[in-house]
This record gives sequence, C-alpha cells and structure tokens, in this order.
Amino acid sequence: MRTIGVEEHFVTPELAHYSAPAERIAQPAVWKDASRRLLDLTGERLEAMDAAGLDLQVLSLNSPGIQAEPDPRVAVAAARTVNDLLAGTIAAHPDRFAGLAALPLQDPAEAAGELERAVTQLGFSGALVNAHTLGHYLDDPAFRVVWERAEGLDVPLFLHPANGVDIPHVLSGHPELIGPMWSWGPDTASHVLRLVFGGVFDDFPAAKVLVGHMGEALPYVLWRLDSRWGFHHHHDIELARGNPSEYLRHNLYITTSGVCDDPPLLCALLALGADHIVFGTDYPFEDMGTATRFLERAPISPEDQAKIAHGTAERLLRIPTTDPALTGT
Repeated sequence: MRTIGVEEHFVTPELAHYSAPAERIAQPAVWKDASRRLLDLTGERLEAMDAAGLDLQVLSLNSPGIQAEPDPRVAVAAARTVNDLLAGTIAAHPDRFAGLAALPLQDPAEAAGELERAVTQLGFSGALVNAHTLGHYLDDPAFRVVWERAEGLDVPLFLHPANGVDIPHVLSGHPELIGPMWSWGPDTASHVLRLVFGGVFDDFPAAKVLVGHMGEALPYVLWRLDSRWGFHHHHDIELARGNPSEYLRHNLYITTSGVCDDPPLLCALLALGADHIVFGTDYPFEDMGTATRFLERAPISPEDQAKIAHGTAERLLRIPTTDPALTGT
C-alpha cells in the first residue's frame, strides 16, 4: 500500500541557526543526529524511506524556520531561496517528494504572493507555518490576505509548533515541560482555536488548516468545547457554524505524526473521520519504521487505513495518485 508522510522536515546550512531554541531543549547527542538528518535531503533520507516502506515525503522547513527572522526583507529573500531549493529537490525526485512552502509572514502581502508562486509555479501542496511570527498569530487581521490566497488556491496551511512568545507561569521551574513533549501541543491547539473564535473560518469557509501530532489533543475535547461554549459569556463573538466542534470537523485536518498509539488514533477516527487524517512520521525527530509499522498494524478497517496512508493526502494536497514516472505526466 502506498504510504505518504506529510510531516517530514529538512533544513539548510544557511537557516539552521534559527533552530537554536529547539537545540537548547534537546539532548546533545539526539540533536546532533537529528541535525545531520535534517541537512540531508536525498541520501540517508531516501535510504531510510526505502527501509521503512515510505513512498513519498511532503517536505517542509524545520521549525521555527524563517519566521524567527526579525527583518522582513531578509525573510522574503530567504523564503524564495529555500522554496526554490526544495522545488529543485522535488523535480529531481518527483516520485519521492512533494513540498510545503516556507512563507515570509513578517510581510503578509509578500507571504501571500510567495504562497501563490510556490503553488502555481513550483507545484507545492500548500505551506507550513511554525506557530507565531514575531508574536503574531494567524487570526491577526493582517494575515487575512494569506488566508484569502490559500482558500483561493485550495491548499492547506500546516500549523506546526515552535517555542512560544513567553513561558506560562505554570511551567516555571519545569523546563522539561517546555517543547514538543508538552507545551508545544497546548500552544498549537490554542492557536487553532484562535482561528475559530477569531473568525478566520467564517471569513474563509473553505480554508483548510493541517495540524500534526494526532491533532494536538483537539479531537478529544470536541464535546467539552461545545458544552462550555454554551456556558461562557461570548463577548460579542458569534460563530456562523454555531459550535466550535463544527469548525474542527469541517476545516481541520490532522496527521498521525509523533503519536504511534492505537487509542488516540481510534478516537481521532471517531471524532473526525479518515477523510480528515493523514499519515506522518515527524522525521527526523521520530523513527520512520516505527511510524509505518504502527499504521500497518493499527486495528482499523482497510478502507480507513488506505485513506490515512495515502488517499486523504492525495486529495488534500493534490498529490498525483499514480507514479509520474510511469504515467509520463
């Protein structure tokens, strides 16, 4: 069965320094190994894909990417450079790679233009956004131009974690809770909910947001979100769809990346359905073989397994359903 990984990271030597915050929270030996793999686009990566039975990776720039760059002009130039490099890699291996663009969100108009260039000229499947951009989240009115372009192009924005603007007091004294083990999940889930209550999906009903790590726990709280929405004073917020869960079921897509465990997969299937779940390995931060074996052995129907492995990704990301090398297209 064809298997597509949708959360698969890389970095370039020129952009690696932006990942310093993640390096500080990782064990040195682990980070050294991950850094080597991030910098390798086609050598060891393709070997690992073959060994794990992963047919295609949808590549994206590692967090936080160019969003940590304070100078908008530098960010715009860096986005074009890294997207062109990624496009060249995909062109050389069209049956093994697809791509998500890096966007210079420091300049929303330029970001919208780069998204359009990446999709219409470079053939990318959408874009990946690493959390906030210098403290600004995607519900900021300044980013409506980016959402308008994404909806018009019919491509998703992948909302990936990064370190937050600040550290919540509840985490003070416990640095082990800061990062992918814990804090990135609630931060990203909160970012998604900002999109719901900030009116993004009312303004752009066909917009699609993709979230990793089995949905950052959002599939498991749909009932409570609706229940407490009925309890809270809404502060003049109106939701066209009525309840928060309706947006998550309609606009949200999730990957299995980094959560190779049957109970959360079964819950996500019940909450969202296989048409909103895609496979991911979170390479190089998780093991590809562990991820592919997890999906192969999951106690789900063959139909749902096929959708998660490749069908939903092909539809959502407009990935050809057959090998271009065989069809000649």
